[in-house]
Amino acid sequence: MQREGTLAYNRGASIAKRERERARQQRQKEKAERRAQRAAEKLQRPESEDGVDPDIAGIVPGPQPPQPDDV
Repeated sequence: MQREGTLAYNRGASIAKRERERARQQRQKEKAERRAQRAAEKLQRPESEDGVDPDIAGIVPGPQPPQPDDV
C-alpha cells in the first residue's frame, strides 16, 4: 500500500530552510536600514567646495614652512 501526498519524510530540512530564509530576510532588512541611514547622513553633510576633497583641503604642495617647535 502506497501513501499519496506524504512529503513530510524530512521535516527537519524544511524547518531549517525556513529558519535560513528568515535569517536571510532579516539580514536584507538590516542592510536596507543601513543604506537608508547612510543616505540620510549623506544629505546632512555640508557640501564641499567645487571639486575639493575635504580630506586634503588646505594642504599646500611642496616644502612646508618649519613649525615653531622645530626651531
